[in-house]
Amino acid sequence: MRHFGHISPTVRKDLFHQEPAEFTADSPARILAAALGATLYSPATRPHLAADVHKQAARGVVSMVLCLEDSISDAEVADAEENLVRQFAALDSDGGELPLLFIRVRTPEQIPDLVHRLGGSARRLAGFVLPKFTESRGTAFLDAVAQAEAAGGRQPLYAMPVLETPDLLHLETRVEALAGISRTVNRYRDRVLALRLGVTDFCSVYGLRRTPDMTAYDVQIVAGVIADVVNVLSRADGTGFTVTGPVWEYFRHQQRLFKPQLRRSPFLQEGVEELRTTLIEHDLDGLLREVELDRANGLLGKTCIHPAHVTPVHALSVVSHEEFSDAQDILRPERGGGGVMRSAYTNKMNEVKPHRAWAERTMLRAEVFGVAKEEVGFVDLLTAGLQL
Repeated sequence: MRHFGHISPTVRKDLFHQEPAEFTADSPARILAAALGATLYSPATRPHLAADVHKQAARGVVSMVLCLEDSISDAEVADAEENLVRQFAALDSDGGELPLLFIRVRTPEQIPDLVHRLGGSARRLAGFVLPKFTESRGTAFLDAVAQAEAAGGRQPLYAMPVLETPDLLHLETRVEALAGISRTVNRYRDRVLALRLGVTDFCSVYGLRRTPDMTAYDVQIVAGVIADVVNVLSRADGTGFTVTGPVWEYFRHQQRLFKPQLRRSPFLQEGVEELRTTLIEHDLDGLLREVELDRANGLLGKTCIHPAHVTPVHALSVVSHEEFSDAQDILRPERGGGGVMRSAYTNKMNEVKPHRAWAERTMLRAEVFGVAKEEVGFVDLLTAGLQL
């Protein structure tokens, strides 16, 4: 699979200076963690789930979570598990390329039980999403993933813990909660693919809900938690994990209080004038701003609950030609001793040692999402991604 693999090779050639690389479920974990992109969640109760997976793969989705937790009621769990077993059997029988598929469970005991019930179709499973992850709950979850992998002979099964509990939000318990999570995930470093943020649960602790006019970073109590999670768990010194961005909840037009957050100028080219209006009408301008803030704050990838969110997230994840040029200059072998230089675009300073970690992360993103041609912008990528 590859990002933008659903568009024609001719169109990709016109868009990309460096095309996104192909990857598989057996690619190195650092590649998979960076390549998750817009991870689309779907309730495990959907009767045509296998068909849904194929449909979304054809639209450019490369990672999905099939949810047995908050998206379904307690009374539906048993039926949802049975449905998953049937749907995975159908996916395995159908063959073909699939997204990275994860199951979001409720308890550790579900993990080995589900892998056993999936049988041979478990080879289509990339791993599990672990809800309400804490130090005390985490070990049992991660041990269960390891046991399921060993019993099923599937190599490997990854885990994606979700950080969403009140002890992370409350100031008096946050430091120890983060330290405990850090101890736990570091013991299972090879198993933990990425950490996900449950911002909706964070907001619920204080009875909050952001509007379509606001991002998660406008809710200061949430922004503080995100900053502290990145501080402890996503450092660029080799000890950090990929942390993915929070879910964007909106996908239909809402009455607005504030002005739209998309400038007109990028949409003035012929044929895309109406695209800006469409994005605003579906409250996607707020999503676009939040994705930009995610990356500025050290997050990569995003939880998505609607297919309409996928292409915008991926379009904003492509590395611009300017970013790529800067990263290349910073990482040149002859720059190993440090120093400062004017960028090739002559609009900024590139300082080799302080900017090196940024450059390395940028090159990893370039590998999985590609590098746009010099004249290609977000609107071009978005338009191409939507023309299926």
